[in-house]
Formats: sequence, C-alpha cells, structure tokens
Amino acid sequence: MKSNDLAVIARGLTKRFGDFTAVDGIDFEVRRGEIFGFLGPNGAGKTTTIRMMLGLLKPTAGMVQVLGVPVAEHPARIRPRIGYMAQRFSLYNDLTVLQNLRFYGRAYGLENDVLRERIQDALHAAGLEGRERTHTRDLSGGWRQRLALGAAILHRPELVFLDEPTAGVDPISRRAFWNLLYRLVAERVTVFVTTHYMDEAEHCHRLAFIQRGKLIAYGSPEEIKRDAMRGQVLEIDCTRPDVAIGVLRQMDGFEEVALYGAQIHVVAEEATSHKPRITRALAEAGVQVQAIDVVAPSLEDVFISSVQSSSQR
Repeated sequence: MKSNDLAVIARGLTKRFGDFTAVDGIDFEVRRGEIFGFLGPNGAGKTTTIRMMLGLLKPTAGMVQVLGVPVAEHPARIRPRIGYMAQRFSLYNDLTVLQNLRFYGRAYGLENDVLRERIQDALHAAGLEGRERTHTRDLSGGWRQRLALGAAILHRPELVFLDEPTAGVDPISRRAFWNLLYRLVAERVTVFVTTHYMDEAEHCHRLAFIQRGKLIAYGSPEEIKRDAMRGQVLEIDCTRPDVAIGVLRQMDGFEEVALYGAQIHVVAEEATSHKPRITRALAEAGVQVQAIDVVAPSLEDVFISSVQSSSQR
C-alpha cells in the first residue's frame, strides 16, 4: 500500500517513563477512510499511544507519522488537520451547547459565516438542533458525547482520535454515536478509536489488541478471529450456569471458561474431545446439558484468549 493511502504509520513506537515501559516497540498502520479500533485492558498503553500520535508526548524510540508528517519533528503541522475527543468529557458544563461550539470553533480559527455554517452542520449531524440553549451539564451522557464529537470535527479534520468515547453511555446512545462515525467515514474521514466494547470492535474495519505495551493481535476482525485464537470454543447451553461454571473452572485442560450471555464458553485444544467429560461432570453436579457444540470464536473470546496468553509469557 502506498504511503499516501495511510493516515498513520508507526514503527518501533516506544514510550518509557523511567523504568516503566508504557508502549513497547509497536508497529501498525491506519488506512485513510477506515475506522481503526485500538483495544486493551486499562493501563495497556492505549492513551499513551494516542498522545504520541497527537504530538503531546515524544516517543522514547521509534517513530510515528500522521497524515504524512513525522509527528515528533513537526507536531504543530498536524494539529489543524486532526480532531481529538478525550477519554474524559472535556467541554464546559456551565456553557450551553451553542456556546461550547462557538468556543471550540474560534479556538480552531473559524469565524463569521464559516463558523456559523460549521456549527449548524455539527448540530444537525449530532441531532442537537433545538438544544442549542441547553446547558451542557443538563444533557444526558449520550448527548454530551455527541456534542463532544461535534466540537472535535468543527474544523473538518482528516483524522479523528477518540479515546473510549462511549464509556458509560447506554446502548441506544452508543449506536447513535457510531452512526455518526459511519457518516464521517463516508466522507473519507479516518477514525482511530479506543473501546472496551466488543460489539463496537466488531464494526471496525481493522483492529489492534495491545497488552502491557505490546501489540498481541492486528488485522480485520475476521483475520484476528481466524489467526489469533488459541484452541476452539465449546458453547454449552445448560441449566444452572452459575453452578456449571464453577465446576468447569475446577477441571483441567481448558484455556478459558467464561459466561457468554446465557451460555458458557469453554476454550480448549481439540474441544470436541472434551464433550463427554464435561457432560459427565456437570451431570454429577446436578446440571443438565441441553446443547454442547463447537462454535466460531467471538471477538471477545479471541480478546480474552490473547490477553491471557500474553500475560503468561
């Protein structure tokens, strides 16, 4: 792929704070016009990576290039071309929706007719028309996040960084927020997003998993499910899953045992061979197995498996 088709190129990107390595020699690329998901547990290095891409932190080693610009050498060059929505809500609660948009628009250098046009576009895109005079503190979490995204894209950036933008937001509001992201991508805006929600990760074009500062999986959701999963997944539908999961976690030979909705997922090598002993052990505990089948791994299965595998190294 040509370099001008890439929004982000990272090579050996590293950040150390004293003896602690927050980001450890990672390589990845983000294509223009895609939603790129960056997943990892708390403290894995996600926010530190974003801050290096924004030019807010200088790498200890390696390099990152954003929109063709080496960030460490020329951080000021990329800032007019990118948007950023922080993990914590960063707008002013004592200002109205309109006042916040005006403030951020002027901070981006927008004025007069251009500013008014961009504000109207942001209000329409976020569904905030009619709420212009509402104080931000009176908005629900979902509306506040839509306002924050509207403020981040007022200057029409080519690339938007979103750090856990839907944390603590209800499912309906999360879906509405992601519909906004799809509209941005349709306009060739690139979106780099960190999230803890596996259903959101499924809708990214490509993903990277990070754990303890290292990339442990990288590719499209389909590629990661195909290539990064250790073992197979047995899905067990049974009575008394609370009892069953305790029994299964006492048994040997399983990589992972976890509740997945109303079913239990057991990860193991040659999973089919474990069916008889699972059925027998659960029956002895008074649990009736209604179905037990090998299923394709979910992204959540792969994420848990990858993180646990990395932790054991």
